[in-house]
Amino acid sequence: MSSTSGSLPILDSAAGYAPGAAPRITSLLIKPASAVCNLDCTYCFYLDRELDPYADLPHRTMTLETLERLVDTYLFYSYPNSTFAFQGGEPTLAGLPFFEKLVEFEKRYGRDGQNVSNAMQTNGILINEGWCKLFREYNWLIGLSLDGPQDVHDTYRFNKGGQGTWRRVMKTVELMQKEKVEFNILCVLNNINVGRAKDLYKFFRSINVDNIQYIPISEFFPDGSPMPFTITPEQYGKFLLETFELWWPDRRKVRIRFFDNLAEALAGQKPGACTLHETCDSYVVVEYNGDIYPCDFFVEKRWKIGNINTDSWAEIARRQRRFEFAMNKTLPRPECQVCEYENICHGGCPKFRHAQYGRFEDLDYFCEAYKMVYARAIPPLREELKKLFGRSMRPTLQNAMRR
Repeated sequence: MSSTSGSLPILDSAAGYAPGAAPRITSLLIKPASAVCNLDCTYCFYLDRELDPYADLPHRTMTLETLERLVDTYLFYSYPNSTFAFQGGEPTLAGLPFFEKLVEFEKRYGRDGQNVSNAMQTNGILINEGWCKLFREYNWLIGLSLDGPQDVHDTYRFNKGGQGTWRRVMKTVELMQKEKVEFNILCVLNNINVGRAKDLYKFFRSINVDNIQYIPISEFFPDGSPMPFTITPEQYGKFLLETFELWWPDRRKVRIRFFDNLAEALAGQKPGACTLHETCDSYVVVEYNGDIYPCDFFVEKRWKIGNINTDSWAEIARRQRRFEFAMNKTLPRPECQVCEYENICHGGCPKFRHAQYGRFEDLDYFCEAYKMVYARAIPPLREELKKLFGRSMRPTLQNAMRR
């Protein structure tokens, strides 16, 4: 590894350090069981990928030694606010004792005044009272995958035996509500449910869910043609428009992540969704063996930026490859440069730009959908924010609202 001189690191062909100050890594997306899952969902983009660096490995579970180093080093680097988010595959396959050990390590290595947040995205199949006790005691935020009513959910979300999983997931919903575990719903929008915005909204409200994230699916064959479950930009735009009309009367008691993020952008804040950030460098992915990647959609050999067992977080943050990936979002498009919403979406998501034809310089696949809903949602959100901020709105808010 190269030495440094003054404040500028010397570029090294192996380490690939970028000069200047590095944007801090503000959160981690950790995959303790890698892409391994106990379901076999038809539309899953993650398992059995050709570019999966670990596809030939039958057993992929993070060791306690790697977990301890992860917690110790990241708590030191990220003080005073540290965020650990767990995803998969299915993270609960690492086992409840693994996560109990996580909390033990956080207690051991955390410092006075440090705020530590834990979150998990799960399919809910393995959740029981023991998991709920951990989540409730330490205030975890849980994202639970549920695509809607049974006829919708069971179209694509199967277990390894080919059976639908809706009934089991609904038991988890009831259990977490009973055990007072904080959770939100992640609903994958596909060709089956994208035309049923009203049905989905009514269903989620009927089971007392008040925090929902809709995730549009866009997967393509090698020739760029859409896979059967992929939705079109027009379908997504219409879904968001109909959902906005349903949500607006409930806006003070129901959270829809898309509209939350839009309001944050209009208010001059950094949105919770990295899709609306100016560059892609707010978080990193930690694989089961400690390998680090800049994005969950690009866990590929070419984008590996380090390993926590051999590199410090400061070194990982300064890796040239991290900067290269972050800049993919800023590649100029003539359409974006003249778009009235550019200062909100900043070119959209690199995954949605790259997915169809493998080019980061392409438009976000869902660009037209964003324009449809922004035109409808921004004016009333603007007025709502004015009420909240009063007349002393910050310039960033005023400028965003003029666009």
